[in-house]
Amino acid sequence: MYSFMGGGLFCAIVGNILLVGSTATDYWMQYRLSGNYAHQGLWRYCMSNKCYMQTDSIVITYTCFLSAYWNATRAFMILSAMSCFSGIIAGIMSFAQFSSFERFNRSFAAGIMFFVSTLFVLLGMAIYTGVTINFLGKRFGDWRFSWSYILGWVAMLMTFFAGIFYICAYRMCECRRGTGTR
Repeated sequence: MYSFMGGGLFCAIVGNILLVGSTATDYWMQYRLSGNYAHQGLWRYCMSNKCYMQTDSIVITYTCFLSAYWNATRAFMILSAMSCFSGIIAGIMSFAQFSSFERFNRSFAAGIMFFVSTLFVLLGMAIYTGVTINFLGKRFGDWRFSWSYILGWVAMLMTFFAGIFYICAYRMCECRRGTGTR
């Protein structure tokens, strides 16, 4: 049981670091614009060694649409990092399961929080992917997803596996309780 929780905690900590790194950095997409290389993240886009806030969008016609899509992606990524962090706290506390909390199993709560984090990062990444491929990708001929974007997908996998590990730990604990009461 403790090996599952330890593995889950490791995956969750790595996943949360990747979530924060992915959300904070400016390399979700790289493209060529007017002969210069540029890159953008959720907060800024950079061209010719100068960075600008996403609200100062170069796409004036679609500013409202792009602002909503960036805000949705940002919100889901932040919610994912927050739920992953709360799952980490519950996961750490599950190592010290007190008998007064028998009806509330912390490893189960941690597993659920990691699955919620996985759902939020999946929604954020899906929104970004869909809009980038269907709108921004058509604007820029020579473009690609970059390392910040890839970190987001890896973080999703890490939070998912953290949830799996903690649910397995919970099931092992439940099986032991079931056989111990007979």
